[in-house]
This record gives sequence, C-alpha cells and structure tokens, in this order.
Amino acid sequence: MIETAADRGAIGARWSDQRIAVVVLCAAWCDTCTEFRETLARIASARPDMLFVWLDIEDDASVCGDVDVENFPTLAVYRGDALLHYGVSLPQEGTVARLVDEVGARGAATKDAPEAVLALPRALRIP
Repeated sequence: MIETAADRGAIGARWSDQRIAVVVLCAAWCDTCTEFRETLARIASARPDMLFVWLDIEDDASVCGDVDVENFPTLAVYRGDALLHYGVSLPQEGTVARLVDEVGARGAATKDAPEAVLALPRALRIP
C-alpha cells in the first residue's frame, strides 16, 4: 500500500524507529512518475513491513516545503527520523527494490541532505 499526504494520520500511526519509510517525490505532470506509481505499488506490496509514501512536490507543497528535486523519481528513505538515503533513482522495479532493501539493511544515517529533506518525517506525521 502507498500512502499519500492526505493520509497523514495513517502515516503517523505507522511511522516508527523500527520501520523503513520510503518517501517518493514526484509530480502529477510527470509521465515517468505516472508510470512509476504502478511499479512502486508492486514494490510496496512485496514489503508490507515498510511504509511507502507518495508526495507530489506541487500538490503536497505544504508537506514538502522547500525540498528541491532535480529529477523524478527522487527517493528519501528513513528509519524513524534518520535519513538513510536521498537521491534520484532510475524508475525501474529491480533497481528501486534493491536500493530500498540494501539501504534498509545498511541502516547508516546520513546528515548530508538539505534541511527540508531531514524535516520531512515531522511534516508527514502532523495531521
């Protein structure tokens, strides 16, 4: 299942320090994003223990804040409030699945990201 910004209550209920959360930053006008959403749904359904969140950088600007996206899709992967990965990904199922699994297993936090990206967990949990 993929949550959206409209589901912040559900996101807040599932967000935890033990769960991997994958936040996908896209845009409604982006054809690649539209096609990628089906792929992400398959990845998410194979990983029910993870939380997947879809954010439209324009429609969900109140949540995304000043997050600057260079290309789509851009992924931010967290464990709790700790950012594990932030960057553009090829919109290919195998590539994204491996990335999510490896980053989740590695678990080393990075602070080398814009403040807006580091603040996304708090913004997503506020209903």
